[in-house]
Amino acid sequence: MFNTRMVLSALALSLVSLVGVSTAQTIDPATQAKLTELETRFKAADKNADGKLTLQEAKDGMPRIADAFSHIDVEKKGYVTLEQIRAVMIKSGG
Repeated sequence: MFNTRMVLSALALSLVSLVGVSTAQTIDPATQAKLTELETRFKAADKNADGKLTLQEAKDGMPRIADAFSHIDVEKKGYVTLEQIRAVMIKSGG
């Protein structure tokens, strides 16, 4: 039995990945600047460069992400990806 929330989250993340280029073209410049800063900060916080932030990496480098970690890590994998953070950021309006 599928968890509806998990399926919807996965679908949303897939859609964000698929339309990443067009999404970047349709969002306002201020939000695009925030997304660019987010990517820079994510890469700096991702100490082992595996494309994932653990809770400890988030605490050390992105405390606001650490505060929202359980909300972003909906599948409870113990890490969040840049795509997950972007999706939450875009959904919340930047």
